[in-house]
Order: sequence, then C-alpha cells, then structure tokens
Amino acid sequence: MRSGMETGIGGKVAVVTGAGRGIGAAVATALARLDATVAAVDVDAAAVSGLAAELGGKCAPYPADVADGAAVAAVVDSVERDLGPVDILVNVAGVLRPGTVAELSDEDWDRTFAVNTTGVFHLCREVSRRMVPRERGCIVTVSSNAAGVPRHGMSAYAASKAAATLFTKSLGLELAGHGIRCNVVAPGSTDTDMQRVSWTGDQDAQRVIDGDLGTYRAGIPLRRIADPEDVADAVVFLVSDQARHVTMHDLYVDGGATLRA
Repeated sequence: MRSGMETGIGGKVAVVTGAGRGIGAAVATALARLDATVAAVDVDAAAVSGLAAELGGKCAPYPADVADGAAVAAVVDSVERDLGPVDILVNVAGVLRPGTVAELSDEDWDRTFAVNTTGVFHLCREVSRRMVPRERGCIVTVSSNAAGVPRHGMSAYAASKAAATLFTKSLGLELAGHGIRCNVVAPGSTDTDMQRVSWTGDQDAQRVIDGDLGTYRAGIPLRRIADPEDVADAVVFLVSDQARHVTMHDLYVDGGATLRA
C-alpha cells in the first residue's frame, strides 16, 4: 500500500460527512491512516466522538445536520480555524426512506432530498468557496448505483442521488479551471445499517446477491455484498494524486449489479 505522502493525501485536511458509521466511517478511517487530518461530520454526536477517540489525533468530531445550511457554514469555518484549509471533501451523509410513491409522505420526500441532495450542496458551496482562491482541492460525493437505474420502492432515494450526482459533475465543470476535481462514487448494496434496515432473516443477504425478478432488480455478478472499505478504497483513489487527471467521473462500486446501464 502506498503511504500518505506517496498518494498526496498525507498532511491534508479532509471533511467527511456521514462519518459516524458505515461508509463514512470507513472513508474517515482510510484517510486518517494515510495521515490526513479528518473532520468527521455527522448528526450523531456520540458516533463521531467515538470515531475521533478511536483514530486519535488524526480525527476531530464536528456534529452537525448537513441539511442545515447555517450549521454547515459554521462547521466549515470551525474546521478551517481548528485544523487548517480544507483540501478534501467527501459527501457521504445520506438517508433512505423506502416505499412506493403512493406510500411516501411529504416528510419522507423532503428529508430525503434535504440530506442526500441539499446537504451535498451546502458542503460543496462552503468548501468550494474556500478552495477556489487556493486553486486546489478534491471533492467526492458518494452517491448510489440507484442514481443510474430505476429502483422499485426507492423513488425518493434514487431521485435524490441522481440529483446529487449531476450536481457534483456540474460543479466539477465549474471548478476545473481552478485545478479542483469533483467526482462521484456510486456504491451498490453495501453492508451498512442502511442496507440491513429492511432485512428480517438469515437469507436476506443472499436474496440481494441473487436479485429479485419480482421488482426487476438484477443480482450481483461478483456474488458478494460490498464492505464499506471497498467503497472507501474507491474514494481514496479519487482524492489521491493517482487520480490527478480524473474529474467529473462516476465510479460504480457495485460488483456489476447495474450491468453498468
């Protein structure tokens, strides 16, 4: 494995949202192990405090709801004051409100977009404003393969992730002239709390791998559900110097589940 200095990540300041658990925690951990200083942002204060304690001096907790624009602005100000200029932003925070369109409430729809889409906007706006004068920086949004294919019972989630994906690519076009790269990682089924929320028995993981013809969902050709670290590895690549000529890219990490439709 390359060192933090070899990847260009060592010594940089990274903001990671949704860092309290799952993919966000895996990303924060991976960056800290490459000698980045990580600002761990999550609405769950106890979770990010626990992660910071685990990672020691390489991670600091910043509890906040990414849907709150004023709170996000305050967090970014605090991070730059406490840790230094932000070099890396990774948007991971997300919520899933499953249900058919007829079943979804206004609150389900609004909260899904508030976190999954508007939250990305809030962080990107505050961080990119500071990156532009410095003429450097990397932004990665962790979206979903559901942003690229229809999903039964996931309309709000899929739509919010599709919006976040195109927003991030459009931002990448705006910022390319300043040397700032913006990319997307699109995971498929990953072993997280969000994935397990609808599981009820021992065979649920196998059902995800096999697919479900009743809901027109393909299985996973690689025959496994991703670990959060699989997604974190993709993020690490995109924020590293090894991806210095990659921007506005959408990297699927789904074991082939969407057949790259």
